[in-house]
Amino acid sequence: MSTLFQFRNFTQHLPQTDLMPTVFIGHGSPMNGIENNAFSQSWVDLAKHIPVPKAVLVVSAHWYTHGTFVTAMDFPSTIHDFGGFPQALFDVQYPAPGDAVLAATIPALVHSTDVGLDHDWGLDHGTWTIVRHMYPHADIPVLQLSIDYTKSPKAHYELAKEIYALRKRGVLVIGSGNMVHNLRMVNWDMINGGGYDWAHEINDQFKNLILNGDHKPLIDYRNLGPAAMLAIPTPEHYLPLIYTLGLTTERDEVSFFNDNAVGGSLTMTSVLVG
Repeated sequence: MSTLFQFRNFTQHLPQTDLMPTVFIGHGSPMNGIENNAFSQSWVDLAKHIPVPKAVLVVSAHWYTHGTFVTAMDFPSTIHDFGGFPQALFDVQYPAPGDAVLAATIPALVHSTDVGLDHDWGLDHGTWTIVRHMYPHADIPVLQLSIDYTKSPKAHYELAKEIYALRKRGVLVIGSGNMVHNLRMVNWDMINGGGYDWAHEINDQFKNLILNGDHKPLIDYRNLGPAAMLAIPTPEHYLPLIYTLGLTTERDEVSFFNDNAVGGSLTMTSVLVG
């Protein structure tokens, strides 16, 4: 599949109601936040072809916590949670507002666990590197929902179902991570494109299960064999996909974009639902 999903097909997938789509985005390197490349351009195109949201809620791989929290400040800070990159990346500020009222409604939707209101975190690079391309004027409220590392994938899937009502309220929920994410096995000679055989194998298996609406094996990914263990040595980049799946209904259309491997052991494959 080409790097960019054919966005001219988006209109036939858009919901006929006010239900917002939901999306999983492979965010990859923080440098995608400032580079004009195929990945970042697809995020620009995505925003042009879906309804303008009232707010954006991101489940980012980079807010991994004991307990579940949602950012509830009026103006979340831009977090530069990385090292070794050019100063231009550290200079980026994304001054989108928060939405304290929306944040306060989320604990009422979730019954499987307590959701705390957080006033300290902000927007990490799993969020702002994507959203600044989608909404460059920073005029749409952006919140983050943390990933509780004590919970099972099944628990995260069920939590996602509990916040489904946000799609009916014009909120764009984004899961931000990578389906295949093994930094210890990155091949820098392949950083501009290319994946190991096992990375393509498991990525294709993930896609087939998603297209078939067969979520149980994706939740129980540890049973998918050695390739899955190579793809997901730690779960934080994979769990945002579980949130997107939990927000999916049988009526939703599902399509892929940015369906590419980079660095051998990473895939940028992204999923549009709705």
